[in-house]
Amino acid sequence: MNISESHLIEIDSFIEEIWLRDGLARNSLEAYRSDLQQFSRWLIDRSATHPIYQSSQETLTDYLASISRINKPSSQRRLLSSLRRFFRYHLQNDNIKQDPMLHMGNPGNLERFPKTLSETQVEALLEAPDCADTFGLRDRAMLETIYASGLRVSELVSLQMHEMDLHAGLLRITGKGSKERLVPLGEWALEWIQRYLQESRPQLLRLPADAVFITRFGSSMTRQMFWHIIKRHAASAGISSNAISPHTLRHAFATHLLNHGADLRALQLLLGHADISTTQIYTHVAQERLKQIHSTHHPRA
Repeated sequence: MNISESHLIEIDSFIEEIWLRDGLARNSLEAYRSDLQQFSRWLIDRSATHPIYQSSQETLTDYLASISRINKPSSQRRLLSSLRRFFRYHLQNDNIKQDPMLHMGNPGNLERFPKTLSETQVEALLEAPDCADTFGLRDRAMLETIYASGLRVSELVSLQMHEMDLHAGLLRITGKGSKERLVPLGEWALEWIQRYLQESRPQLLRLPADAVFITRFGSSMTRQMFWHIIKRHAASAGISSNAISPHTLRHAFATHLLNHGADLRALQLLLGHADISTTQIYTHVAQERLKQIHSTHHPRA
């Protein structure tokens, strides 16, 4: 089923606006476009003639129920996120008086919490590398950095020397949508980075390079290489390979900050999330962790 011209114009207008306002990456914009086009086809298949943004809560409920039967859970969550942003945009622009997605739950109760680690597990992982070894020292510095700063793995491996202010203990990170943010390192990570730069990095460099973290071949670290590094040290720390990935430490960073009283808005800035709703999932993670602690340790749990 083709998409109507009016729906195409509507979708293109939304995509252009969020690109101008938020500077999202091409892949993110195309994901929004694909999700809205899928909803448009579903509307047209049911002979709907109204603009997409005039869809009622009842219509959206029917749509979400229909995709729960044909889409994978991850696809359903993405579609739901796209629709929420689309209708929130039209509410903010006074095109609608009420957001039909406001009280919409996840289809089929598909709330998904990111995998994370306990503080004890993180400590074991950080201490796993042999820091008497050139590569072990590099690995420890990388693990300390990603946990202390909550960087995405792509941001960690692409970190450049000129993006670090070791005197101030800050990183200048260019994240999704080419947005810059300042991220504090903390004393522990700063100490390990300085030791790595003095003792390990000079031995790995073969040619002048601005990349902070270097492979055994003298080239910049890649996501795939860091994936293997973290899996290897997780095994040494007694952590299941199914329970960890480079992104797990970003989740641990966020969850542990919230557990220790961090503000959600501050966490949003540290993580580089364009939308606070993306950050809010960590409140659920923290709550689940607190429930587990209460259940385990309270005498009347």
